[in-house]
Amino acid sequence: MDDDSIRNMKESQNGSNDHSVDRRTEDKQPVKATVLQKEVGLLSGVCLIVGTMIGSGIFISPKAVLLYSGAVGPCLLIWAACGVLATLGALCYAELGTMITKSGGEYSYLKEAFGSLVAYLYSWTTVMVLKPSAFAIITLSFAEYASTPFYPGCTPPFVVTKCLSVAAILLIVSINCLSVRLASYVQNFFTLAKLFIILVIVGAGIVFLVQGNTENFSHAFDGRSASVGAIGLAFYNGLWAYDGWNQLNFITEELKDPFRNLPLAILIAIPLVSLCYVLVNVAYFSVMTSTELLLSPAVAVTFGDRVLYPLSWIVPLFVVFSTFGSANGSCFTAGRLAYVSGREGHMVKILSYISLKHYTPSPALIFNGILAIFYTIPADINTLINYFSFAQWAFYGLTALAVIVMRFTRKELHRPVKVPIVVAGLMVLVSCYLVLAPIIDKPELEYLYCTIFILSSLLLYYPFVHWKVSWARKLMRPITIYLQLLMEVVPPEKTE
Repeated sequence: MDDDSIRNMKESQNGSNDHSVDRRTEDKQPVKATVLQKEVGLLSGVCLIVGTMIGSGIFISPKAVLLYSGAVGPCLLIWAACGVLATLGALCYAELGTMITKSGGEYSYLKEAFGSLVAYLYSWTTVMVLKPSAFAIITLSFAEYASTPFYPGCTPPFVVTKCLSVAAILLIVSINCLSVRLASYVQNFFTLAKLFIILVIVGAGIVFLVQGNTENFSHAFDGRSASVGAIGLAFYNGLWAYDGWNQLNFITEELKDPFRNLPLAILIAIPLVSLCYVLVNVAYFSVMTSTELLLSPAVAVTFGDRVLYPLSWIVPLFVVFSTFGSANGSCFTAGRLAYVSGREGHMVKILSYISLKHYTPSPALIFNGILAIFYTIPADINTLINYFSFAQWAFYGLTALAVIVMRFTRKELHRPVKVPIVVAGLMVLVSCYLVLAPIIDKPELEYLYCTIFILSSLLLYYPFVHWKVSWARKLMRPITIYLQLLMEVVPPEKTE
C-alpha cells in the first residue's frame, strides 16, 4: 500500500491531516495510535488461558483417552501427566515470552532462534491449518452439544451441526472484530460459566463416591495393555483438552505488564485446569462404567441425565457456554498470529492491517474465520484432532529447543523468568515421542500429507518471501488497496 493511499484513508476516517498519534477529536479527547492496544490485564489473561483450555476437550476427549489407554487407572494417570506436561511447556513459554515481548507465540520465538525459514514454515502451517482447524473442531463440538437436546435418542443431522458451527464462527469473528475489550468480556463471562459447570460435575461425583460408588476404581488397572503408539494417541487426545496453555504468548504486545502478568497468569491458570480435569474424570467414572462412557454420544450430557435429573438440562447448556468461550479464545489468538506473520512479510500484508474504528486486526480475524468455515466440512472430529496434534507437537518441540539454543546464541537477552534447561530438554524429548510414536506404531497417510503440506510452502517462500519478486507485489497492490478501503483498515503505526 503506498503512502498517499494510507494518508487519504486516515484523513477520510478522521477529518484531519495529522498523524493518528497526535489526532484529537472534537471534544478534545486524545485518539489512540493505530496499533493494538494494551487492554488485557491479569484477570483477562487467566481467563484467556482457562477459557481456551477448558472447551470441548474435557467433554469429548475422555472417551478417546480411555479407549487408547485401555483402563480407568492408566486413563487418570494420563490426564494427570498431561497437566504436568502442559505446566512444563508453559514454563518454557514464560521464559520466552518475557525475553521476547512480541505477539505471535511460537512464531516470534522460532524466528529469533532459528531464522526466517523455520518461522515461515510454522506460520504457514499454523495460520493455514492448525488454528482454523482448531477453531472448526471447537465450534463443531459447540454445535453437537447445542443440538443434542433437540434430537433425543439419536444423533443430530450433519447439516444442523454444520450450520450451527458456521453461525458460531461468524458470530465470534464479528465480536472479535468489533472490540478487544468486548472479546475479553465475553471470554471472562464464559470462563466463569464453564468453571461453574465443572464445579457442579465434580460436586456430584464426590457425592456419588461418598455414597460408595467406587466399583470402577477397585480394579482400575485391569484391562488390556496399550501399545506405545496407543499411549501416544491417548496423550494426543488428552493434550488436545489441555491445548491453550500457550495462548497468552500470542497477545504479549496487548498484555499489561507482561513481565509480571504472563508468568503469573500461567502459574494460576494451568494448575487450576489440571485439577479440574482430573476431578471431572473421577466424577465421570463414579457414575459410568468404562463401557458406558465409551458408548455415550456426549459424555457430559449422559452424566447430567443420570445425576441431575430433572435439572439435567443445565449440563448441555453450560457445555455450550464452555465450547463457545473456548472458540472465542481460539479466534482471539489466531488473529494475532496471522497479524504478526503479515507484519513480518511471511503472509500477505493486508493481514497485518488494523481497523481504524475498532483497533482490532480484523483482516486477520476474518481470514481465520473463512478458513475455519472451510474446515467444518470434514465429518470426523477425532481425525482432525490427531492431524492437529501431530503437526502442533512438532512445533512445540522446536520451540522448547529454542529455549536451549538461545541460552548459547542470545546470552545478552534479559530473562526475567529462567527455567532449568533440563525442563526444556524434557519437553523436546516428549515432543519427539508424541510426534514419532504413533507414526512408527501405525503409519497412516495423513501424517505424510501433513509433512508434504508443510514442505510445500517452500514453493511460495523462496519466490515471494526470500526473493520478493516484483510482479507479485504489483499484482497484490490493487487487491490490497481494494480490501483496505472495503474494511477501513491501515498498517499499524510505529510508535517507537
